[in-house]
Amino acid sequence: MNWIKLFPLTILSSEDFIKKVTVSGKKLCLVKTEGKLFAIQNKCPHAGAQLSNGWCFKGKIICPYHRQEFDLETGRGADGQNNYVDTYPIEIQEDGVYIGIEKPWWKFW
Repeated sequence: MNWIKLFPLTILSSEDFIKKVTVSGKKLCLVKTEGKLFAIQNKCPHAGAQLSNGWCFKGKIICPYHRQEFDLETGRGADGQNNYVDTYPIEIQEDGVYIGIEKPWWKFW
């Protein structure tokens, strides 16, 4: 797994946010809510909307198109949706906030 620095530690004292970022070619949605940081895929699997244009409610991100909702910790969709989003680990180190991106098995680094 590659650990890539996203932010300095000062981000932890900022207001809650939802941001779109590209890390290692992946378009991700970064969310800070209720004092926690989360990273998930940015594209909704239902209709392709950008989740970074949505909003958070009780630990879930809500898609702006059709109100599909996804748990920020597990990526699981709400009951009956039968879908999910990819999640990515976040790690806080002494010099900043990092995200873990799996190395693809088909590439040599």
